[in-house]
Amino acid sequence: MKRTHLPLNALRVFDAAARHLSFTRAADELAVTPAAVGQQIRALEDVLGVVLFRRTPKGLELTDEASAGLEPLRSGFLHFEDAVRAMQAGQSSHVYTIAAPREFFAAWLAPRLAAFRQSNPDVQFSMVADEEADFTEANLDLAVRWAEGPGELEGVALGDPGRITVGQGCWISWPGDTSPEGEECAAPPLSVGDAGQAIAAAAAGMGKARVPVLLAQSWLDNGRIAELGERAPCRTGYWLVAPSPQWRQKKVKALVAFLTA
Repeated sequence: MKRTHLPLNALRVFDAAARHLSFTRAADELAVTPAAVGQQIRALEDVLGVVLFRRTPKGLELTDEASAGLEPLRSGFLHFEDAVRAMQAGQSSHVYTIAAPREFFAAWLAPRLAAFRQSNPDVQFSMVADEEADFTEANLDLAVRWAEGPGELEGVALGDPGRITVGQGCWISWPGDTSPEGEECAAPPLSVGDAGQAIAAAAAGMGKARVPVLLAQSWLDNGRIAELGERAPCRTGYWLVAPSPQWRQKKVKALVAFLTA
């Protein structure tokens, strides 16, 4: 018999009926009807080609064939339970592997992970700098991505999706925002790799940049940069994302709830 064709549900019913030597009590344990137990046993006997129970004046008895297979079957169920516990151990683990942009980690995520760890001292974090890293290959629990939405993943937006202009002078170019046409600098004298570098350059007096509010807020609060004009909406923002299996994990739910509170 191929492993994929094992009648696992019928074997579970057989185990219960063998322990109780009663279809009625087995049905109570499994929350089904005695008739359903009888159907599963008959179907299993047809598949195996053996009789599993005999009816006697004293009640049900196991046949020799049923007795021969009962202990290995129960041992197998114990192995199944061990396998399930092993798989669930990852959900109860206190280690989080998170991919996030470097500038986002420094400006927003790091202090919040530190606050989460104060309430959960056993928690450990493993950070991956590439926010586009493959969840399976990098064994990720969560990722923070600069995007218009979660795409095919489960996700939630983090903080204010707006953007602001900070600094003075010519535009600083970064991948999320290039120099607007018609401004005083046709070609930005400075191009940087991310929004965090753009904010740092603006704070150093190297020009002005249009950056996510979420990243600039701590710089604004500390007076290290000045905000120019009104905050503008932006379709792109920082999203906390994961595939559905990771998103449903208890430990991931706890961290997501904390970060979005």
